[in-house]
Amino acid sequence: MIDVKNLSKSFGKHLVLDDISEHISPGEKVVVIGPSGSGKSTFLRCLNLLENPSSGTITFDGTVITDPKTDINKVRRQMGMVFQHFNLFPNMTIRKNITLAPVRTGLMKQEEADETAAALLKRVNLEEKADAYPAQLSGGQKQRIAIVRALAMKPRLMLFDEPTSALDPEMVGEVLEVMKELAREGMTMVVVTHEMGFAREVGTRVLFMDGGKILEQNEPHAFFEHPREDRTKEFLSKVL
Repeated sequence: MIDVKNLSKSFGKHLVLDDISEHISPGEKVVVIGPSGSGKSTFLRCLNLLENPSSGTITFDGTVITDPKTDINKVRRQMGMVFQHFNLFPNMTIRKNITLAPVRTGLMKQEEADETAAALLKRVNLEEKADAYPAQLSGGQKQRIAIVRALAMKPRLMLFDEPTSALDPEMVGEVLEVMKELAREGMTMVVVTHEMGFAREVGTRVLFMDGGKILEQNEPHAFFEHPREDRTKEFLSKVL
């Protein structure tokens, strides 16, 4: 589904991603872990061109999205993105937050979008919040709404950028449960996270990044039980 070739990204003289090549297949749940500043979030944001790579190519489902002639907004409709800080529109109700993009892009008429929003809200046990505003919700509720908002566009891929790191500890579980359900349903997912339990349980593959490179990757059991690289062992010894 995604093919990354020789991806590099610099901010000024600072090299953040260093010649990364990676392939993500349909149905995979790829979990990206690593220390702060390792390039994880930049890598994720390059996958839908929220960050423009300095060099290299990214192909999504056969379309080279790094080609300037590509209509990236059209491609992004197939990629759901969930951020660390929710990014809900504070002046809109929860229903409006969910239905705005499907209606604005012509994916759905308002009536269908409202029905979709109601079904998705029920799925995350927040149907009674449809007419509330983001300020009236807890952090965990806001993040579940952010996931629902992305799902309303019927994406083929979901990107999660540290979706639980801004939450109080007791709210983390309710967000991870929604993500686990998505995974069980077969959604292709790329997740940057510090939640090692989620990586073990849900990931089909774990990537460890440091210094702008993918230093090691494996399926979760082998990755956590038998890390090969010294840097991976050092990192895991501090977080497990």
